[in-house]
This record gives sequence, structure tokens and C-alpha cells, in this order.
Amino acid sequence: MAKNQLSIFERYLSVWVLLCIAGGISLGKIAPGVATTLNDFSIHQVSIPIAICLFFMMYPIMVKIDFAQVLKSAKTPKPVFLTLFINWVIKPFSMFGIAYFFLGYLFKDYLPGTEILANGEEVELWRSYIAGTILLGIAPCTAMVLMWGYLSKGNDGLTLVMVAINSLMMLFLYGPLGSLLLNVNSMPVPWETMLLSISIYVALPLVAGYLSRKLIIKFKGITWFNEKFLNWLTPISISALLLTLILLFSFKGEVIINNPLTIFWIAIPLFVQTVFIFVIGYFILARWLKLSYHDAAPAAMIGASNHFEVAIATAVILFGLSSGAALATVVGVLIEVPVMLMLVSICKRTCHIFNECNLDYPHCKNRALG
Repeated sequence: MAKNQLSIFERYLSVWVLLCIAGGISLGKIAPGVATTLNDFSIHQVSIPIAICLFFMMYPIMVKIDFAQVLKSAKTPKPVFLTLFINWVIKPFSMFGIAYFFLGYLFKDYLPGTEILANGEEVELWRSYIAGTILLGIAPCTAMVLMWGYLSKGNDGLTLVMVAINSLMMLFLYGPLGSLLLNVNSMPVPWETMLLSISIYVALPLVAGYLSRKLIIKFKGITWFNEKFLNWLTPISISALLLTLILLFSFKGEVIINNPLTIFWIAIPLFVQTVFIFVIGYFILARWLKLSYHDAAPAAMIGASNHFEVAIATAVILFGLSSGAALATVVGVLIEVPVMLMLVSICKRTCHIFNECNLDYPHCKNRALG
């Protein structure tokens, strides 16, 4: 794993996202044709500039994964089972239920209007926002969870194993689950289209990351790979993400100006979902399975956090850069860092409820479960 500290890009990610919102809105007002022209430069409805940005968003994440670690999962089946159960059995459906309650019922009157999707279909905006939250809910984090696990003093080796396994599971389950829940939300997407988007924005960088990782380590060594190569990639990944956000908000500026509370309404169900999944995984299931703290913390973190890069990419290719679904996935980026840092703090303050707790905090003594 790369250096175990948040870079300036990662530490202030929410600040950069806010700046991108302002920059994108300004671009949409000053030069509305720029983003439109870039988005129209496409092949088979796939925007080439956006595709390049999205590839460089996800390649640095995929190249970090050591799939050889998957073999070690047999030694620790319970935490691996926990994260798989949370991510693929509970989380997608709880996200749909929570989002529908807030955006489709409680806040529905505050989210008026319709939009035309990339396929020409007209839908209500609140349904589009729910679609974005669905795409977030079925994308378990496989990137920054390495950092959340480290900051909570979790088991780094186990975190790598769970990241590798969830990356593989995403290839097979993201498309079918997304297609099922989007159809329930009356925003049907052909299963083949969903599979194609995952192939382009997950499988391609995954294969590229796997092959380039093997070649670089073979010729330059693992030390150079970790200390040099990965450090070069982090700014590239974040920069590609921020550029995509500027383009996205250049389209959504009018909606945000006319409905300034839109982001707030979308953020509420995402926050509730994150906390709900964390509580289920950390305080209930991890204790029921009698996990140690160092296994429980990363297992709960990978369920609570989202792979927003994949969600953004899928929303853009399925519904268009200017869609409400794409906007909803960006709200996930906006709240990710502060909410996950809050959960890291909760972990460290409650570690004493688990076995094998060896953290250097006065309130975290090595106590057995009561």
C-alpha cells in the first residue's frame, strides 16, 4: 500500500469538490458551449474526453490491488463474509429504500421538474436523483477504504483482501443489481447497457492495472512501485475526478442556482444510509460474529463507504453528464470524506467493545466482550 497518510488532495477532497461546483457553475454561465462541445465529441454516445477522465480516475485505484491477497481470505472467512453480506445483500436494498423514502416521498415536493435523459426519455428529477443514489449504493469502496482502515488502526492485510474480493464481485453483481433496482425505480436500463458500462469503466482499468502492476514490479521492484509510482498516480486520479466534476456542474449550474437546497436534500439520505450500514456492520454483525476490533473496523468501513468513481462513471454513461443521477453521485463525493472521518473517530472511541483491542487510547483497553 502507498504511504499511510492522506495527501493534500485526499485530506481536503470536500473543499476541492466545492471549488469544482463553483467553477463548473461559473463555466456554465460564462461559456455554456464548452462543456457541451466536449460532451458531444463522442463515439456511440460515449464522450471521449469524459471517458479519458474516468479511466484515469479509476486506473490508479485498480493498480493498487494485489489479487494474490485473495488467497489469504481462507484464513479469515468471517470478516470477508461480513463485508460481502453487507455490500451485496443489505446495502443495495437499504439504499433504495432510504432514498425512496426521503427523495420520493418526504422531499418530493422540494425536487420539482423533469429532465430528458441521454436516450431521449423524460423522467421526473426526483427519480433521477434516486437512480444516482442506487448507483452509489451498489458500489462498495475499493480505494479510500484502505485509508479509512489504516486511520482506524484496522488490519491492513485483511483490508487488501476485502478490496480485491469486492472488486471482483463488482464485475459480476454491479450490472444485474443496478438493472434490477433502476427498473423498480421506473428508470429501466437494459442489462446489456449496464454490463457494457461496467466493462468499460471497471473491467478495462482493472485489467490495465493488473497487467501494468505485474510488469512494473517485475522490472522496477515492489519498493519503487509503492514509493514512487503510486505517489505519482494519486494527483492524476484526483485531478481527473475534479475535471469531470467541473464539466458535470457546468451542466447542472442552472438547476443548483434555481434550487440551492437540492444538494442538501440529496445528502440527507446518503448520510443516513452511510451511518445505518456502519451501525449494522460494526455494532451488530461484527460483534455477533465475535470479530476482533482490527477486523471489525475495516469490514464495517468498506460497507459504509462508496466507490463514487464507478458510480459517477456509470451515471454519466447511462444517463448523461447533465443528468440528475450524475449530480446525485457527486453529492456522494462531497460528503464521503467528512462522514468517513467521523466514523473513524467513532471506531477509535468504541474499540474497547471488541476483543483484541490494542489501540493506544485510554478508553480502548484490551477488554473481552461482555
